[in-house]
Amino acid sequence: MVSAYALFTHPFPTSSSSSSVDSLFSYPPPPPSNATFRSHEWFPLLKLAKTPRPEPNPLLPQLGLRPNAQFLLQCSSNPVTADIGTVFSLLQAVGIDEKETKVLLEKNPALALTSLDSLRARIECFNSVGLDGLVLSNLITKCPNLLTAEEIDPFLSFVRHDMEAKLEPGQLRRLFRAADVRFLVGFEYKVGLLVRRGVPEEKIVDVLNKVNLYKALCLKSAEEIDRTITFLNRFGGIDLIVRRPSLLNYDLETQLAPRVEFLTEVSGGDENATGVLLGKLPAILSYTVDHTKGHVELLRSFAGLSDEQIFKFLLVFPNVVSASRERKMRPRIKFLKECGLSSNDIYKFLIKAPLFLGLSFEDNIAYKLVFLVKIGYRYRTRDMAAAMGSATRTSSDNLQRVIELFLSYGFSCADIVVMSRRHPQILQYSHSALEKKMEYLINDMGREIEELLAFPAFLGYKLDDRIKARYEVKRKILGEGMSLNKLLTVSSESFKPKTPAYVIDLNVE
Repeated sequence: MVSAYALFTHPFPTSSSSSSVDSLFSYPPPPPSNATFRSHEWFPLLKLAKTPRPEPNPLLPQLGLRPNAQFLLQCSSNPVTADIGTVFSLLQAVGIDEKETKVLLEKNPALALTSLDSLRARIECFNSVGLDGLVLSNLITKCPNLLTAEEIDPFLSFVRHDMEAKLEPGQLRRLFRAADVRFLVGFEYKVGLLVRRGVPEEKIVDVLNKVNLYKALCLKSAEEIDRTITFLNRFGGIDLIVRRPSLLNYDLETQLAPRVEFLTEVSGGDENATGVLLGKLPAILSYTVDHTKGHVELLRSFAGLSDEQIFKFLLVFPNVVSASRERKMRPRIKFLKECGLSSNDIYKFLIKAPLFLGLSFEDNIAYKLVFLVKIGYRYRTRDMAAAMGSATRTSSDNLQRVIELFLSYGFSCADIVVMSRRHPQILQYSHSALEKKMEYLINDMGREIEELLAFPAFLGYKLDDRIKARYEVKRKILGEGMSLNKLLTVSSESFKPKTPAYVIDLNVE
């Protein structure tokens, strides 16, 4: 009988195999959960035949190998001596030098017992999935059994045919370097499980290319993967995995479940709300409970927010968990407190300007503070905080252009402060949109630009849908003189202009 470590036929038969992922649905039942660790139960090793030791091959001393590096393979009833010189040449062709070849032959005697056709076929299969050149030679040097282990054949066949060789070579390289080949057993079944549980076939390759294949599939049994998907179904299910495949890397009991449970606790036990949060940022589950708890505790103890307020803020800006607590969050909350904001004020501020806790100070916030101070805002005042909240929602470049635009129309810095105190949002509007509205106010409506001092909210209404539409309607009835405030602030339901009896329609025949 031939050793499973000794002889390999061509790993991929000439008969055609399906290249469609549909084949993932027809796999046999999964092996037991311990099959990965006891692969010999599924791939029994065959005993090497005991044969008399032949005379030493004269080629061995030339290669620097000890005589006991010569092996005899009992195939059927005929003894076959492996041609080590040819094996040596084949490995050299792969890029493995003489010294490394000697080490490989001593570390993995099965190389000398494996048919050259099988070795060549195995190398060609590695090449077909993108592993060649220096990458392949390094892999073989580190893991010599890649050329002889029987578990490699079904895995490479699956990658080559079912996955259409679309798995990234880098992924395969990392997998082969990290995993014992025994952990490849059942890989194709686990991929099929993901498809059957809802991962779209067109997305499966993308998912596999974004996970740690060793952690996500090889180290886990099919049952573990299935339990993870079942658990996540309460909070968004397979969609979370498709959007954030790395969730499969985490252990359900020690990582995923505790993280979800903590967020659910902050939500007040509302699993639906927790699902909404996870749907907005599945990556929030990448952070440990201790990490997220630290952010929540800072908002709770230092900012004075309630858990309800904290969770609502997380829904608005879940990426706050990526902000440094000591470098960003604490000093900025301290700034708001120094501006005189209460805990409730801070909550309202953060809901409107959540990025204030996440933006870079040196590259963003510092510039905006300088602009605001230069036009007349006093540092650490409530007005400054309100202006900073609006400035947070725009770029530094746009803020500068807005200020320059007002100055070009004759407003002073003090005027800009007055307008922005009454309507802070003018600091965040697009400078080009503001210019169009100001031009329309002056040229088409025939009004004075100074009217914006009393009613800066004019700049917040849509030009075509609100300002132009209403002005054209009212002008026909009331003429040019009308209050900008009354023109624009009345609700759409109340804005139902009626034509007076004395207005004659000259178009009626």
